[in-house]
Amino acid sequence: MIIDAHQHFWDPERADYPWMNAPELAPIRRAFGPADLAPLLKANGIDGSIVVQCRSALEETEEFLRIAHVTPSVIGVVGWVDLTDGDLGDTLDRLRASPGGNKLVGIRHQVHDEPDPDWLLREDVKRGLTAMFARDLAYDFLVRTRELPAAIATAQAFPQARFVLDHAAKPPIADGGSAEWSERIAALAACGNVWCKISGLATEAVWNDWDAERLFPFVAHAAKCFGEDRLIYGSDWPVCLLAGSYGEIKGALDACLAKLGPAVREKAFGANAKAAYRLGMG
Repeated sequence: MIIDAHQHFWDPERADYPWMNAPELAPIRRAFGPADLAPLLKANGIDGSIVVQCRSALEETEEFLRIAHVTPSVIGVVGWVDLTDGDLGDTLDRLRASPGGNKLVGIRHQVHDEPDPDWLLREDVKRGLTAMFARDLAYDFLVRTRELPAAIATAQAFPQARFVLDHAAKPPIADGGSAEWSERIAALAACGNVWCKISGLATEAVWNDWDAERLFPFVAHAAKCFGEDRLIYGSDWPVCLLAGSYGEIKGALDACLAKLGPAVREKAFGANAKAAYRLGMG
């Protein structure tokens, strides 16, 4: 099974997405749903996808589960819940008992938008993570270089839990990279319970001036750090459309992975996502 482990659905006319207000994001400020994605998956040989949260709203998670319930190609949902909610356990149990709830595989919060770089280390957040991990859900880190120390400490604090790093922590590709990103990624990878998505990389480059060759050093570094068993492909559609078509993004990452060897490529396109999110095991 070929899996796109990171895509989104949204409709700015029905909900508010604060991060989407920047003028340069106008091209993607419209509705994107399963009917838009389906032909792209077919054209690019993708068998299933994981839809990932876009806003801090429980209603969105509920909506994604309803979509997953009636959309066979959506094989997993990484939703949002309030990790600081004292009744989080009850909320998670309700979500999992709802239609599509068996496809809830993980939780994410937009940590890189929090003013506090140590938000993950708050006691109320750690209580929420504990409740989440007790229900065998994975947690997606949405962080940049600034928040990586807190992510490292969190992965170390929950050695039996499963974490997935989104977008390889958004390396500063347009600026040529940074030693700080490289070193912190390596430190996070030393925690054996963290997988890394090589998603969203083209949009960290110069949108109209990038290619697979320029992405490759960052993919190669992630592969060196995480190994062939913890690297995961994701398109980051439709955010990726800012830099290229679905096919162009998939093709570039495919080329990068192929240079790293057939085992790396094959596992990144399927087996590693299954392991990280326990797909088909719930």
